[in-house]
Amino acid sequence: MAGKKRAQTDLAVPEAVPASDASRDDAAAAEAPAKKKKLAMERKKQRKELDKERHRQSAESEAAKPQPPAAEAAAPVNPPPAPSAAGPGLHMNVFRDLASPEASVREAAAEALVAELREVQKAFEKGVRKGEAADRDGSSQMEAEKDDGLENCAPSVRYAIRRLIRGISSSREYARQGFALGLAVVLESIRSIRIGALMKLIPNLLEYSSSMKGPEAKDNLLGRLFGFGAIARSGRVSRQWTRDKSSPIVKDFVSEVVDLSSKKRYLTEPAVAVILDLVSKLPDEAILSEVLEAPSVQDWFNRAADAGDPDALFLALKLQERTSVQKEIFGKILPYPFSPDNFFAEHHLKSIAACFKESAFCLPRIHSVWLVITEMLVREAASQNDINTSCSKKHKKNKKASSSEDTVQNLRNFCEVVIQGSLLLSSHDRKHLAFNILLSILPKLSPSAIQVVLSSKVVHGLIDILSNESSWLYNAGKHFLHELASVVGHDNDRRAAVIINLQKYSGGRFDSMTKTKTVKELIGKFQSVEDCLCLVQNLMALFVDEEAVSDEPSDQSQTTDENSEIGPTEEQDPFGHGNVDVLKSWVVNTISCVLKNLKLTSKGNSDSEMVKCIEEKFQVQTEILKFLAVQGLFSASLGTEVTSFELQEKFKWPKNPISTSLRNECIEQLQFLLEDAQKDEALHVASEVKSNDLGYYFMRFINTVCNIPSVSLFRTLSGNDDNAFKKLLAIESLLFQEERKAGPGLDSTKMHVMRYLLIQLLLQVLLHPDEYWEAAVDVTICCKKSFPAIAQGDSSSGQESGERGPQEPDEDGSEGSDEDGSEDSNEEASLEFMDVLVQTFLSILPHASGPVCFTIEQVFRVFCDDITETGLLDMLRVVKIDLKGRQTDSDDEDDGRVDIEDDDETVMEDAEVGEIDDVADDLDEDMEDDSTDEGDADQDDLKDGEKAEANKDGDDSDDSDGMDDDAMFRIDPYIARIFKERNLPGSETKQSQLMRFKLRVLTLLDIYLQRNPGKTLVLEVYSFLMQAFVKSHGADGGEQFRQRIAGILQRRIFKGREYPEGNGIEFSKLERLLEKALRLASRSRYSTVASVAQNAAFWILKIIISMNRSEEELASVVDKFRSILNDYDRKKSRLKLGFVKEVVRRNPWIGQELFGLVVQKVEVLRAEYRRNQILELVDCILKSWVGDASEVWTNHLAQLCELMQEVLSKVPENKSRRKEVRNFCTRILQTVLKLNLKEQLQNALSTETYSLCQAQLGTAFAPFKKDSK
Repeated sequence: MAGKKRAQTDLAVPEAVPASDASRDDAAAAEAPAKKKKLAMERKKQRKELDKERHRQSAESEAAKPQPPAAEAAAPVNPPPAPSAAGPGLHMNVFRDLASPEASVREAAAEALVAELREVQKAFEKGVRKGEAADRDGSSQMEAEKDDGLENCAPSVRYAIRRLIRGISSSREYARQGFALGLAVVLESIRSIRIGALMKLIPNLLEYSSSMKGPEAKDNLLGRLFGFGAIARSGRVSRQWTRDKSSPIVKDFVSEVVDLSSKKRYLTEPAVAVILDLVSKLPDEAILSEVLEAPSVQDWFNRAADAGDPDALFLALKLQERTSVQKEIFGKILPYPFSPDNFFAEHHLKSIAACFKESAFCLPRIHSVWLVITEMLVREAASQNDINTSCSKKHKKNKKASSSEDTVQNLRNFCEVVIQGSLLLSSHDRKHLAFNILLSILPKLSPSAIQVVLSSKVVHGLIDILSNESSWLYNAGKHFLHELASVVGHDNDRRAAVIINLQKYSGGRFDSMTKTKTVKELIGKFQSVEDCLCLVQNLMALFVDEEAVSDEPSDQSQTTDENSEIGPTEEQDPFGHGNVDVLKSWVVNTISCVLKNLKLTSKGNSDSEMVKCIEEKFQVQTEILKFLAVQGLFSASLGTEVTSFELQEKFKWPKNPISTSLRNECIEQLQFLLEDAQKDEALHVASEVKSNDLGYYFMRFINTVCNIPSVSLFRTLSGNDDNAFKKLLAIESLLFQEERKAGPGLDSTKMHVMRYLLIQLLLQVLLHPDEYWEAAVDVTICCKKSFPAIAQGDSSSGQESGERGPQEPDEDGSEGSDEDGSEDSNEEASLEFMDVLVQTFLSILPHASGPVCFTIEQVFRVFCDDITETGLLDMLRVVKIDLKGRQTDSDDEDDGRVDIEDDDETVMEDAEVGEIDDVADDLDEDMEDDSTDEGDADQDDLKDGEKAEANKDGDDSDDSDGMDDDAMFRIDPYIARIFKERNLPGSETKQSQLMRFKLRVLTLLDIYLQRNPGKTLVLEVYSFLMQAFVKSHGADGGEQFRQRIAGILQRRIFKGREYPEGNGIEFSKLERLLEKALRLASRSRYSTVASVAQNAAFWILKIIISMNRSEEELASVVDKFRSILNDYDRKKSRLKLGFVKEVVRRNPWIGQELFGLVVQKVEVLRAEYRRNQILELVDCILKSWVGDASEVWTNHLAQLCELMQEVLSKVPENKSRRKEVRNFCTRILQTVLKLNLKEQLQNALSTETYSLCQAQLGTAFAPFKKDSK
């Protein structure tokens, strides 16, 4: 039988092993001892190649025979060929297609394989029924005779089964998937294949031993797993048990799979998947009796908790979920009785902690057990949220509420025991796993649950990872933050919960410690009114709640292990001293910045829509204002919670009183909030002033809270501060009433800005004890003088003197304030209202906060039209003052007095010349350098005379002796206050404080010039600013200060449309200012000073010309230009003749007066460059002559002829300069011809000049030759 051949068919029948290959088998057996030393993989490949070669040769030898042999018993003995040639067969290409990368191709190949094998099996079974068993037994040429238990299958089926089993062990891409699919569908379709035999055949064909190593062992083990998976998916096991419940097929199958899973770690999880695949097809009865009670499964469960087997835990959870069985059959991995509460109990989680740790082996993939556990957690939380919602609607409290608490407790236990206690304290892989698990559950949690999950240890672990970019888990930490931000990005409550927890456990420094912008970006997403109110409420709760921060462990090492790259440093440690204050400080600053992210969108531009937007913003502003006011200004004497029935609100304070620095921050943020509200009032509708007036709301709120018996101000005010506080409250209330009565207009605006100044001063009084009370009282007095109506309604005015008397003793015990107060009152009586207001502003500005300065600017803007010269000069002197750096003894009565360098000439020139100019370019009369050129003595006399005149006139006199003047005494206290302060480490220097004071005063001057560009006092402003600008180029000058002054001069004075006009301006002052400007333009070594001085000269000339001055006065103006031109040939002169040319273009009459001098300078100058520059100036003057030009030219022909003789007799050697000289002379001749002055010029030309012109000018002089007509 073995030697018979099967008839060849038209189909590609699987090859049998021919008998003619016996010799090759023997040769292969003889070579076997030599190949034992080769690797297992190589032997397997060689066997496959031998099989392929043998099958190929067998097919070729069969095809080469002339006639097919009559080998089949069913075939007729005589020709023609057997009809079985048209019978069913098996195509080999289906096996190739099973390994295709395309799923559709694999599925089609599996269907084709099943169809072919079904036909072959049907034909085989039909032949068996006809008694052809003997032939069947001898026709198995597709495989050698083997006891595989597949006797009832056709040879093709047996071959296909073996081929499929070998295919699932192939490591080729997609081979396992395709061949496992084929095996499953074949088993499902062909019932004659016995499952028990197949379960034995798979291990036999895919051998494995402990001695096998490398890919061969892995391929065989995976092949076994895929084979059992195909059996489970075919459904044959469940059907067989259903037919015969006494069959051990299920237990055998489960035991085989469990035994297989124990061989390698990577097989355990897919083995559980195979068992669960089988369980899904079994009834509950079979699961309980056959699966759960299988000895191998019981043994697995019993050792899982101690061994730390997450796959056993996963299987137990899935079986429990499927059967809901309440039996003690799961060992220690599941509690008995089972419930989510019992499973997430702390003691049980600790008992299976090893299972959780070992689940990290499959990273970066998350083990399947976590999907079950997190789903159980999230499902419980979601169901409890629904229950709580329905309970809240019914306003009932029952057992469901306690169930919700249990759910939160389950989540807390899971996070504390599993995440924090097991994974985060272990290796990097387990830390990574912990963050992945959190990311999987965070999208499904409520805001309260998120606060449980993002615990202190989780946040500390993130900080530990992200604080070092070289950390192994740095990218994982960045990914976690990115995903966390995207998960909570569209839910206000969840986003707020994340922000609160990140900042709570990092001391408000999460972004700085992790070097990210996570918190900042999350806060930036709160943009609507509802969003902002949600964030504000959460921040307020965080500020008041201290237990969550103080109860947290202070040891950051709990979140690190021996594998962590770095430990916490002092700077990074967020849990040291002052952590609570830092966090609360962050809350205060963040809650104040919420308005910056608020985006109001209106559907239209109508007034109603604008009012709606303003009201929405006002709603957010009031919430922030109440929080800052309550926490910064007040404290409760009874408990930490107070209810205001008038406001219908409840106010809470932290249990521990907050520090003074935190209260100061709250007050400062209050000031900024009021400043922003004042800036936004341009959008307010006039009819909505009351509802949207944040200042009014704040003052009413203060009054209401002050009236609560158990609430008081955070500190006890001194007598002076208390008096000022009450006066400010009273005057502001009166101003508000008058403002409402006045209606829209200038008076209403004045009252409104003055009210905000009173509010800011009230906060300053609370912020700085005993520093601002006097200024506050002065402002209230100014309010009464400016608005007489409120003086009548002020009940405290009659008691003012009485209040001052007994409250005068200071903390030192001195009682000399009465006398000072009387002196101040007498002085104020002699001053105008605006003078007192300006002095008060100057006393506040040196150390006032930004919002106070802004409010002062707004008040000054509406009152500056009434400013007097005295008040303006007080401001201007501040711009010029300077600190000498000299301080007298503290016992000296003049302690704190400083020298003020403001000599009339020195301020304007000494800094420029005596201190700055290193080349002895001295413009100061008293500091003229000895090494000057000839002619300096006359100039010195002139300067001395001018200085004496200036000092006598007193307009610009502000030398150091001026400190005896009353005005200087008024300024001294402001500077003395700066001078007295100690320079503590990290604090501002006296010079920087003074510079800030000057810049603030410059802002007020800018406002004055903007509103009063045409007043005569502008000249005073210009004079002082110009002096300060020149002096700022010294060693103590600041770039910002210089740029600010230059900007004001250029923008507000020189380029303004209006300028001082009229005969009320003293010409002598203009003359003196012009002289100084010209000297700076011609002598300054700084281009910026020279440029500003030139623009100043143009501006002063414009004012002089507009005054219609006499010829004598205009002649003195020309003399100033003559003076700078006379110095042009001196080394000190830095005069740019382009400036003089521009003067001539704008004022031709000046050019006519200067013509003679300019011509003379050509003869005197020795330098060729300067001579050519003067020639250009002459040319410019000649072009500027308009009107009766012939007469002017006739009068100056002699001078022109002498000029041409001079320049042509000294022709420059430089070619370009020589060309300029000739062009100059040519233009003169052309103009003479144009004016018909040819004969006059010929008569004026001397013989020498004639010869020079003829020789040097060539054709240009041809018309003037004497022989030409």
